[in-house]
Amino acid sequence: MENKILGLHHITAIANQAKRNLDFYTRVLGVRLVKKTVNFDDPGTYHFYFGNETGAPGTILTFFPWEGIGKGINGAGQATHIGYAINPEAYNFWKNRLTANDVSFEETEIFGEKTLAFQDPDGLQLQFIAPKTIDNRTTWITDEISSENGLKGFHNVTLTLKNADPTIKVLTDILGYRTETQDGNRFRLSTDAIETANIVDIIADETIPYGRGAAGTNHHIAFRVKDDNILMDFREKVLFAGLQITPKIDRDYFYSLYFREPGGVLFELATDNPGFTKDEALAELGLDLKLPKQYEGIRSDIEENLPKL
Repeated sequence: MENKILGLHHITAIANQAKRNLDFYTRVLGVRLVKKTVNFDDPGTYHFYFGNETGAPGTILTFFPWEGIGKGINGAGQATHIGYAINPEAYNFWKNRLTANDVSFEETEIFGEKTLAFQDPDGLQLQFIAPKTIDNRTTWITDEISSENGLKGFHNVTLTLKNADPTIKVLTDILGYRTETQDGNRFRLSTDAIETANIVDIIADETIPYGRGAAGTNHHIAFRVKDDNILMDFREKVLFAGLQITPKIDRDYFYSLYFREPGGVLFELATDNPGFTKDEALAELGLDLKLPKQYEGIRSDIEENLPKL
């Protein structure tokens, strides 16, 4: 099964203020800052990676916190909702914790799974979901959040589209997903190549206006492959389907390809190798600012100009 798409690798979103973003995810939601680096194309902007203890694929939410970018609009052509898996027994813990931190939420049910829906300080739409199936992934532990209550990692991601059919074709014909169920205009697709972070939901509604990328919106979603040999196999599949795709890009902690699916969502394919311990020991992940090698020569300037945390 290693030559398949192994569910979600990471999701990347946009924030407005670096310190507020860092505080909310590490303090309120209790995920680990796995890597503190900068945007490859804009070294004056941080790139934060949040995840579990090891930064395992399927747990990593990353942010470009562009200071002062302003608020975006979630809409068609975007990944609009990020679903985290929690233990069913942790459901009330998170209700109480969100309330204590002045985070408004709604309780709902999606495909029979209890869900807490809320927004982060920038308006990014998050969902804490009690899955029907057991999720045995280990969590990052903090002084206030135990292993039983911690976030497991991604359960699903939701795409909002004008028309679901072309995107479903990409997910099924190229990426190996299958349509699992449908409820009205909501579709659920999954892959059996892995047991977690393996679900993509689609909301199809031609009346929804297109979104606008800025703070509180997702920049792209990344699907996981084992290594860069398999990555390049999938590049050929995407090209054969008539879609444009980038050459292989070295992102220091994984290799990746990018292509835009027909509904407008930016997809990435990302490898497990080499991983986040490439330049930091496991116990020290996220402690120091790590720079792409092309920026090491101007480290002092970058450190001086980055927002203070």
